[in-house]
Amino acid sequence: MNGIDGPILQASHLLGADTLSLDEINALLDLAETYVTVNRAEQKKRALLKGRTLINLFFEASTRTQSSFELAGKRLGADVLNMSVKTSSVAKGETLLDTATTLNAMRPDILVVRHQDSGAAELLSRKVDCCVVNAGDGAHEHPTQALLDALTIRRRRSVEGLVVAICGDVLHSRVARSNIIILQKLGARVRLAAPRTLLPPQADRLGAEVYTDMCAALDGADIVMMLRLQLERMSSAFVPSTREYFRFWGLDRNKLRRAKPGALVMHPGPMNRGVEIDSAVADDGEVSLIQEQVEMGVAIRMAVLDALARGLAGAGRNAP
Repeated sequence: MNGIDGPILQASHLLGADTLSLDEINALLDLAETYVTVNRAEQKKRALLKGRTLINLFFEASTRTQSSFELAGKRLGADVLNMSVKTSSVAKGETLLDTATTLNAMRPDILVVRHQDSGAAELLSRKVDCCVVNAGDGAHEHPTQALLDALTIRRRRSVEGLVVAICGDVLHSRVARSNIIILQKLGARVRLAAPRTLLPPQADRLGAEVYTDMCAALDGADIVMMLRLQLERMSSAFVPSTREYFRFWGLDRNKLRRAKPGALVMHPGPMNRGVEIDSAVADDGEVSLIQEQVEMGVAIRMAVLDALARGLAGAGRNAP
């Protein structure tokens, strides 16, 4: 198993970053490193999940997450089914639990779920006999994104002691929540920077330093992680205009100069260019890790599927 033997995860699901211990996080990152090498080789296919079935059940639109889970499953030899929610019975009014019951009867081994409601993945995990991976639930968590972000950072610098500034729409960001958990467990200092209207209530309870001035948050930062302004989740106006937002909260070269020399820039995607980030920064290969994040996404998701498959094999569940 890629030179890393034995079980990695104690649980049979990956529902949130908060369920992962430091040892589990490091083991997943170490395993993902081996898959970076695999993905850069001419022969990328492995037979680890041969005979296993992976279902991607995405109730929200996704490009990077869904395609990377699909690619990860196929590179590990699984049979992969992408459920089209728009053309499924969900569009006809079927409930989430009825959908779960239907899918469970097909005896999948791993179910990857993205849903607009917080807690949906955990609810499904109680109703199916397979492993469940949370690929994003509402504004709650997105654990594999935080893992790939940690891997991206770790390949450049030791995470412990770094100052990571997470800036933008924190209120609606599941990515921010998972990153706060993972990065702090790895020893980083995390700062949250957003307008007051885009900070969650009692944001200080998340354990990060909270700023309402972006330039102050960037002072001395090693990593600047920008978040997308999630207009589709806003029922009312949280900012005066996107032009005004970019003026104060969009990352451009001038604002980036406030960070530590050599600071690196990240973004989970998709990007709103000219809203939360300037193209001159996003496309600068000297500072931007955005494309590397996409590559690490496949490696991390291969590692997660590998780790869950070890649990399946150990428990004899759904054996092919």
